[in-house]
Amino acid sequence: MSTLKDRLTADMRAALKARDELTTSTLRMALAAVGNAEVAGKEKRELSDDEVLAVLTREAKKRREAATAFADAGRTEQASKETAEGEVLDRYLPKQLSDAELAELVGGALAAGGLTGKAQMGPAMKAAQAAVAGRAEGGRVAAEVRRQLGL
Repeated sequence: MSTLKDRLTADMRAALKARDELTTSTLRMALAAVGNAEVAGKEKRELSDDEVLAVLTREAKKRREAATAFADAGRTEQASKETAEGEVLDRYLPKQLSDAELAELVGGALAAGGLTGKAQMGPAMKAAQAAVAGRAEGGRVAAEVRRQLGL
């Protein structure tokens, strides 16, 4: 079993014993998503830490999007619940890059690959995503790549 999954399980049990309902339900949901990812495909398999991290990133993004949707609809109680769940998941994700750090990494990746112009957006995104390595959301990376390519 991956160490991140072990940590999630141990933290969920600790939250259960401490009667922390928010953390317990959030980690149960995250472990269920990990379990679903493990059985997806032709046969069940153990996920690596990187794959578990990708599942947690997707779940955190869902929470942020749901919180925004609830807030826009005027359902502040639901929005705050989704935000709180996102904060629980953020404990397990790598620290997000600042805008300056993101611009520096993307600039370095584009310069290393000699990528310029609209036609090279695909390879530029691939290089930028590799440089960022999951420490920034895809939308932020794409916006920075477009800005640096002059699109």
